[in-house]
Amino acid sequence: MRCKLVAAAFAASVALSSGTALAADLEVVHWWTSGGEQAAVSVFAKEFDATGDRWVDGAIALGETARATVMQRALGGDPPDASQFNPGRQYEDLISAGLLLDLTPLAEKEGWDKFIRPDQIKAPCKIDGHWWCVPVNIHMQNWAWASVAAFKKAGLEVPTSWDQYLADLPKLKDAGVIPFAVGGDGGGWQISLLANQLILAQLGAEVVEKIWKDKNLELAGGPEVLKAFQTLKSLGEYADNGSPNRSWSDTTALVIKGSAALQVMGDWAQGEFQVAGQKPGVDYACLLGPLVPDAKYVRTGGDIFVFFKQKDADVERAQLSLASLMVNPRTQALFNTAKGSAPVRDDVDLSLANDCMKKAIDVLKQPGSVVPDANQWRNEAFTTAQNAIFSDLIYNKATTPAAAQAQFVDLLKNAE
Repeated sequence: MRCKLVAAAFAASVALSSGTALAADLEVVHWWTSGGEQAAVSVFAKEFDATGDRWVDGAIALGETARATVMQRALGGDPPDASQFNPGRQYEDLISAGLLLDLTPLAEKEGWDKFIRPDQIKAPCKIDGHWWCVPVNIHMQNWAWASVAAFKKAGLEVPTSWDQYLADLPKLKDAGVIPFAVGGDGGGWQISLLANQLILAQLGAEVVEKIWKDKNLELAGGPEVLKAFQTLKSLGEYADNGSPNRSWSDTTALVIKGSAALQVMGDWAQGEFQVAGQKPGVDYACLLGPLVPDAKYVRTGGDIFVFFKQKDADVERAQLSLASLMVNPRTQALFNTAKGSAPVRDDVDLSLANDCMKKAIDVLKQPGSVVPDANQWRNEAFTTAQNAIFSDLIYNKATTPAAAQAQFVDLLKNAE
């Protein structure tokens, strides 16, 4: 036994003296907890574990909760090794505080500038010439997901426009189907996403940019935006009683079961349909726009990962290994096929992509089609307040569209 211990100690000393890297555990915090999300994040974990290092999963339900936890830990001196964020201004304080690992040498070595696209996805990670995060997907927010069975039950075709769908709402209700499926947990972000996509569908990309980026108060307070607020109020009248505290994935499950007719949600919902074994065009319809007959825009967001500075050199080696793995062609293909999102590079194998993803990628390739998420223009405080305004409009019967619009204009006036 003593001989074995001496031999083991000698082998370890040789490994250390020769500079051979040891395996490292990386704690990775994320908020992917639904069935489809877990299938996607397991791709990262399995691929990383295969390198000899180990993914230590730190799933925290709800993005708001996960981000707050990470910020508290990081500013308190106990950051995880890596953490998920959304592209935008959510992590700018971490950069200014000097807490993040600079990924520029890795990015330059691998040529991230050459294959990560579009520019709207790249920009939040590359700031002042330095790469501070890794974009792992392109999420497209402006989708509606419809149950073919639910519309058939009401004797209706799946709608292709908002006017058609709004006219169908009473018939769906009479058929015993939840006409409009929406969830209100997480501080109202689901309602805000819905409102943002309504405004995009009705006003177009140029006006959206003038409102959220340029803070054009005349447009924000105009009749076209009011119409979107009125549509949001009408949809709220056809939501079910379980809506206010429901997660987006539980809401998607209602559409999958045929209990609800339609949900407006980003392409991450597609992962739930895939896990349930449903097929687009047969069991459900994916309506880009949303509900725009000839979709011209994709509202992009996505997921990025930041890596926190650590004192252990081998942990840093493993962090860079994970960052590299997340954007390699194989991982990009496997992860995004499971997630329902588009890869950040266009040289990957998309043979497993379904018709919904192919539709989105076709639009994504068109010049001028990309509309950034408002998170890239406005800070977290603005987003939180905006969520509250839209949530109050849809759930508070006393709140009128005009009153909510006035609150939105006032918020925008003082936005940072």
